[in-house]
Amino acid sequence: MALIWAMLMIIFILYAFYELLNNIQNGKRYPPGPKGLPIIGHLHLLGKNPHQDFQKLAKTHGPLMYVRLGLVPTIVVSSADTAEKFLKTYDHIFASRPHNEAAYYLAYGQRNMISAKHGPYWRNMRKLCTQHLFSNQKINSFQSMRRQHVELMIKSLKNETCDHRVVVDLSAKISSLNADLPCLMVFGKKYMDEDLDKRGFKALVKEVDELAATPNLGDFFAFLGVIDLQGLTRRL
Repeated sequence: MALIWAMLMIIFILYAFYELLNNIQNGKRYPPGPKGLPIIGHLHLLGKNPHQDFQKLAKTHGPLMYVRLGLVPTIVVSSADTAEKFLKTYDHIFASRPHNEAAYYLAYGQRNMISAKHGPYWRNMRKLCTQHLFSNQKINSFQSMRRQHVELMIKSLKNETCDHRVVVDLSAKISSLNADLPCLMVFGKKYMDEDLDKRGFKALVKEVDELAATPNLGDFFAFLGVIDLQGLTRRL
């Protein structure tokens, strides 16, 4: 076991050294940022609330800041004016998405509109969604259905809280409504827990959300994605 860990550490160091040389040879110029550590970069500066940590760092290093998350160069934007340049003025340059383990396994090789790489496929998908899914005509066509299910939820709350004096989990009710409406709009039916395996539909959706939001070492150190130290790839 010790030999395996030693070999992994050697591979880890060699790979990091290769990435460092590659960045030097490319001669890329990055915005200012905090000093990082070898291999892990600036990961040690982030805690349980990375957005708050980035905000604190931005107060020192400015609204356009460079950090390295593991071996991944990352630009942190923390002002509205700068974000507009990334998302609007130079959108065609920054529209693509880097490799993401969760999106790779959950979205058929990053083939959804959120995580797909910029190119003809992404442009065609955006066109289809704009014309057929997110148009005003399409959204308005489901207005009566949305109103009906909201009214049913309100009646259910009134019946349970006022008539029967039952304690109601409002978050669960709203979460259930938020799950039912997109299913009705996209698939034409509501998915109940018994429609899938023993975990249930809503539990499966919740697990997907958690896996997608969990930091994965494979995203920061590409070769670790194969080793799957956290067991996330297997779950995905």
